[in-house]
Formats: sequence, C-alpha cells, structure tokens
Amino acid sequence: MRLEAVPLVGEHVRLEPLTHGHHDGLCEAIQDGELWNLEVTLVPHPRDVSAFIDDALAAHAAGSQLGYATIDLATERIAGSTRFMAVNLPHRRLEIGFTFLGRSWQRTAVNTEAKLLMLTHAFEALGMNRVEFLTDVRNDASRTAITRLGATHEGLLRQHMVTRTRNGPSRHWRLPTRRSNSRQRTTAHSSCALRD
Repeated sequence: MRLEAVPLVGEHVRLEPLTHGHHDGLCEAIQDGELWNLEVTLVPHPRDVSAFIDDALAAHAAGSQLGYATIDLATERIAGSTRFMAVNLPHRRLEIGFTFLGRSWQRTAVNTEAKLLMLTHAFEALGMNRVEFLTDVRNDASRTAITRLGATHEGLLRQHMVTRTRNGPSRHWRLPTRRSNSRQRTTAHSSCALRD
C-alpha cells in the first residue's frame, strides 16, 4: 500500500494535497496572526513557505508524510495546513500534526472537521490501527481540541521538540485502537459539534 495524495472534502473544509500552487494562500494564512512567532508550535515564516512545501513533497515521495492545504469552503481561501506524519503503513500507525491555521480560522469548524476527515481517512481508507498527536506542553488550545476528539493522553516526551526558544517536552496522545465498526467511532467523535 502507498500513501496516495487524495483530497478530503467535508461540509466546511477541503483538504488538498499540498503543492506549490498553495504557496501564496499559505503565506496569507501564516500572516493572519503572525503564526511564525508562536512559541508553542512550529510554523514557517512566509519567506520559508517554499522550502516548507518542498520538504512536504519530498517526505510524501519517501512515503513518510502527506501534507495538505486546508481550504475554508465558505471563502475558498487557504486557512492553513496539516499533515499525516510518521506514517508507518506496515505497522498501521501514523501521526496527525504540523497543523496551523490563520487566526481567523482558529476555534472554528475548519480545524475540527479537518481532523475528522483525516481520522476517517486514516481508519477507514488506510486501515490504521493507531493515530497519534503530539503537542507542546504549553499549547493549551491544541490539548483541548485533541481531547475533544476523544484522544487519550499517553504521556510526556521530555526534551522532545526543538523550537525557536527551547528544547521542550511534548504531550503524546492517541486515538483508540481501530475497532471493527470504525464508522461508529467516527460518528462519536463528530459529536464535538465541529468547533475548536
């Protein structure tokens, strides 16, 4: 099996496999809130977006990641980006991460539905047994959103991520092991009412 670059579409959001055609829209989203200055996550500076996309495309070619541009269907604007990461198809596990949204889209249905689309794709189309999330210990907004999706906190990884300002710990989360009725689980997670 290969990690195919397929779009994922919901009511509020479309996830398009990341290409250089998304460059300018990503720059605009990143400038909405000066996201590169956040200390609790890794977001490229607008001048580094081309390299960010190059890295995502190379990782996809290697089979380890699949980057997406997050498109707000109400405006058809790029709201941010997210990825399937640390993909291990033989062991049927992956991570959802490298997610960022412009300030205008934070705490909206866009992020929640994007995660639900990715979870559904991971469990139902890719047959994953495990989906993981990592977040900086100081990132309360991400922790709240991940918890609302039904993820279980598994622990703390010390000195895990080097950011602009420190080498700090990350919280490690996972979604329950794949069950025979994944539609029931996905429906249960959608009860978070698509909000952040």
